[in-house]
Formats: sequence, C-alpha cells, structure tokens
Amino acid sequence: MATSLPQSPPLQDRVAIVTGSSRGIGKEIALHLASLGARLVINYTSNSHLADSVAAEINANQTTPRAITVRADVSDPEGVKSLFDSAEQAFNSPVHILVNSAGVLDAELPTIANTTVETFDRIMNVNARGAFLCAKEAANRLKRGGGGRIIFLTTSLAAAFKPGYGAYTASKAGVEAMTKILAKELKGTGITANCVAPGPTATELFLEGKSEERVKMIAESNPFGRIGETKDISPVVGFLASDSGEWVNAQIIRVNGGFV
Repeated sequence: MATSLPQSPPLQDRVAIVTGSSRGIGKEIALHLASLGARLVINYTSNSHLADSVAAEINANQTTPRAITVRADVSDPEGVKSLFDSAEQAFNSPVHILVNSAGVLDAELPTIANTTVETFDRIMNVNARGAFLCAKEAANRLKRGGGGRIIFLTTSLAAAFKPGYGAYTASKAGVEAMTKILAKELKGTGITANCVAPGPTATELFLEGKSEERVKMIAESNPFGRIGETKDISPVVGFLASDSGEWVNAQIIRVNGGFV
C-alpha cells in the first residue's frame, strides 16, 4: 500500500512582510502566516520589545530564524524600501506577500467639524500615504508569475459611515479605491491585490477611549453578540495569501460578523 508524502504547508518558505505587526491584528496575522510556513518581516515603529517577542515566538524551536524585525515608518518612502531590502537580504528571496496592517485612529473620535488639520494629516499620512508607498514598492518588487499577494487592512466603517470616524474612514476608503485600481494595473504579473476590512475588533486601536458600556453596546448590536477578535481576521488573510486565494482579486472582504 502506497504511503502519501506529507504535504508542505501552503505558504512554505514564502516571504511575507506584515506592517504594524508588533501587536493587534497585525501580530495575529504574522503568527498565522508563520503557522502556514511563511518567513516573516515583523514591522514596528516604536516598540521594539513587542516586535522582538513576536519574532521570538515564531523562531522558537526553529533551526534557522524564520522571522526578523524591522523598524520602519510606512509613511516614509525610505522606510518602506528598507522593509523590502531587509526581507530580500535576510531570506535571500524576493518578497511574495505584503500585508499592510499599520494604521492610526484618533481615540477622541471627533466630528469632522472638530477634527484638527494636524489630526487629519497624521491619519492620512499613515493610513493612506503609507498604503500608497507600500503598494508602490510591492508593485515593483513582489515575486512575479504566481504567489504574489498584496493585502491591505481597511475597515468596515467604509461601509457603515459612523459619526466620529470621518478622517479615518476617508483614509481607508481611499485605500479600497486604490486597491481595486492596483489589481487591474498588475495584469499579467500573477499578483493579486485585495482589502480585508474588519469591523469592531478587540485591539488597543479600537478599545482606546471607549467605556465598557460603549463596547458592550457595540457588541450587542452585532448578530453574534460580541466584537471581533484578532483570530477572526487572520484566517481570511491567510486564505488570500495562499494559492487557494488566487481567484479572489480586486475585492474588499468585510470581516465583521454582520456589523454591516
């Protein structure tokens, strides 16, 4: 009786950059992609300790390191370039997967009338300009001919239009429009471009500034009676990053339990 050979993990040795992956949804995505066999660049802007601990978790019990950390501001072109340079040098391979998870939000949730120009510019710089710079670098440097994946984390608020999220929603809606165009511009490369748009999810970004009552009210408005967890989001990203997700292209996938 023939014995079947063990199957390789779906992302075996593919190189993935996950921006903003020292905590929150980005961290969970990095850990999930590593569990599928990928080699990871853990990107952070300020907290090296958190990033190091994510890399250590991935590298535990590995003979050769499968994760490195790179400090870079996604709103800086040189910073984004350094992510790709570091990945190529560390793993002696082109980058296969870019997941842009870095993002900022004003926890005060000001109305548009009360949003300062400085706050608007900061949100646009990281969320929209950062996504543009990551898209630009990825479009020029990701592996051609199959397995190339660009995945942006946006927000279900881009379909819900909640007061207090004017600048944030505008920044992410811009990324969704750009992604649909990017996918068409990448015709012939085998690279896909999609957005994963979480709803309310238990991360520092979402919970900051919200009372327990407010969070409970948001949870109860969901068909599942809860807010999302980071592990609700990462498998969707993992699917899009794999060969099984190749036919999903130029899409915005709202992962929110029915929030909108």
